[in-house]
Amino acid sequence: MLNITLLGCGGSLPTPNRFLTSLLINYSGYKILLDCGEGTQVAMKINKTGFKDIHLICFTHFHADHVLGLPGLLLTIANSGRVEPLTIIGPKGCTEVINCLRVLCPELPYEINIIENIDSCENVFSIKDLTVNILSLQHTLPCNGYSFILKRRAKFDAAKAIKNNVPKFLWSKLQKGQCIDYEGKTYSPSMVLGNERQGLKVTYITDTRPIDDIIPFAFNSNLFICEGMYGDDSYLDKALSNKHMLFSEAANLALNAKVQELWLTHFSPGLANPEDYIERARGIFNNTEIGKDGMAKTLFFSE
Repeated sequence: MLNITLLGCGGSLPTPNRFLTSLLINYSGYKILLDCGEGTQVAMKINKTGFKDIHLICFTHFHADHVLGLPGLLLTIANSGRVEPLTIIGPKGCTEVINCLRVLCPELPYEINIIENIDSCENVFSIKDLTVNILSLQHTLPCNGYSFILKRRAKFDAAKAIKNNVPKFLWSKLQKGQCIDYEGKTYSPSMVLGNERQGLKVTYITDTRPIDDIIPFAFNSNLFICEGMYGDDSYLDKALSNKHMLFSEAANLALNAKVQELWLTHFSPGLANPEDYIERARGIFNNTEIGKDGMAKTLFFSE
């Protein structure tokens, strides 16, 4: 299962009732943080997520509303007693930006590993059965979209194992994905496992125009978290100029990508009540929710 918490859903600058952009994914005790705007630490404290076990931080891009919370967070993680390495992923320029921000926290008791990508790539990082994919977006500077795919192991098939004459004492190891050589024969997991089962997929897209590549990237996501900077279609010229999205554009992406659920986030500071424009999205993609700070969901494998 995957636990998702929307820590902040504001864009551009903080408002009294909305933290800046940040999302937390919790998988099997591993925490992944996406973006770290001002106030992220406070939001984490409110939602009782803890700091010590953050395994990976993924930045979409390096505008201030997505990154200025990092120095304080790194120091808080240090104060929690963390000594294990921390990995940070970001688009082109990541190394330079992180090193500049670390002027404010030069001495940390743990190592920081930086993965800087230039182009879209698959399986850029993995945690157990969870893989991280990246898509290059269209913003005013290099920007990443992320998808997180949790693979589900195929179910053990005893009849298939017997049919393939697999010794019983090998079943357990093969079920766990190991290949084994025994008495001159190689036994593979496919000899004891059934068909692949559907896993889980979460896609996170913000600060971009609705480019076509987003559709296959987000395809069949259980949860699609997408920016809705502007609620009304009358803001199209502004969206085009600032390389952001309207509610209706995010909803069209959700519809064409055949996702299960859409959360809108990264609202303009001038959008005081995003709920007033929800029908702009639901008229296109019905299963749309307005993101709120602290909004959470647990995704389970389907039976």
